Amino acid sequence: MIKTPYYIIYESKLRANLDLITHVSKLSGAKIIMAFKANALWKTFPIFREYGISSTASSLNEMQLANEELACRAHTYCPAYTDDTIRPFIEGSSHITFNSVAQFERFKHLVEKHNSTHPDKHVSCGLRINPMCSVIETDIYNPCCPGSRFGVTADALTHVPDGIDGFHFHALCESTSHDLEQVLNAVENQFGHFLPQLKWINMGGGHLMTRKDYDTNHLIALLKKFGRNHPNLEIILEPGSAFCWQTGDLEAQVVDVVENSGIKTAIVDVSFACHMPDCLEMPYKPRITQALDEVDPSKPTYRIGGNSCLSGDYVGDWSFERELAVGDHLTFEDMNHYTTVKTNMFNGIQHPALVLEHTDGSREVMREFTYDDYKSRMS
Repeated sequence: MIKTPYYIIYESKLRANLDLITHVSKLSGAKIIMAFKANALWKTFPIFREYGISSTASSLNEMQLANEELACRAHTYCPAYTDDTIRPFIEGSSHITFNSVAQFERFKHLVEKHNSTHPDKHVSCGLRINPMCSVIETDIYNPCCPGSRFGVTADALTHVPDGIDGFHFHALCESTSHDLEQVLNAVENQFGHFLPQLKWINMGGGHLMTRKDYDTNHLIALLKKFGRNHPNLEIILEPGSAFCWQTGDLEAQVVDVVENSGIKTAIVDVSFACHMPDCLEMPYKPRITQALDEVDPSKPTYRIGGNSCLSGDYVGDWSFERELAVGDHLTFEDMNHYTTVKTNMFNGIQHPALVLEHTDGSREVMREFTYDDYKSRMS
């Protein structure tokens, strides 16, 4: 038995997702790479390397992780490069996308110098475009909302600067292939006259192709059609959630049950604020294995409260077949993607351990956290 709290990742489920993603890549002709912003559990990367997966990076830390643990140069995008960061980005990247023409003009001479002296490590430059096609309802995750700081809009781009090989756009979040079709129409309508000058196009993330209701056949057909219309372009996708969708859970225990104003709260040994922040940011209510699928007022019903001192560290409500008691086990499902990468140590709350269940059923504790992990983050 492994003591709660802990995240558990299932190798068999990871491999099922990787099988589907590589199938889509093969049939569509698109290159599909992993975004570390959704998953950076590097002790699982040997599994990804078996499938030849490379990655994106949006920071020097992510880029170094790609170089070291996936043994690849990264497809890099950063909202703003600096004099201190641009050189190491050039050294560790195969592609660098600039968020603005001004950023590209500021640093292009460094890329040109690198390419002339290191032709075996050529860096291809791209420009992020913004088709202003919003298919995401939650603004915090919508890079195409009015006033967005991401990418160049069509009315601001008069020509493709010399030295730009590709376009990058990101307009999706756990979206469908039909959402992508809508965005592609906007891209072609606004930027289509530039596409013949380019070598590649990166369609960003948000392609949730491993979700059960996702129409992968439509995605494959859509990408193949785009490829036929633009045979000069290498097509790149960089989903985050899709790689680790429904591949891991967060295991917890009830540590107390309290009641206030007729509302019962089961307090658990994890925190939504610290360990499941997307539940509060999106917001959304995760599935709990032991709970009923729907709230049933005739059954014992609870809020679930985190163990931090943040008043809003709770989500509710869930109904159960019986009353909850101290020591009861709760499984928060699908807590791998965009979860382990976003955790924090607010309140010094104990961080859950990281566990990998191999295909033979054996479990490996990849990491346990201690006071030293908390202290080392502070000065």
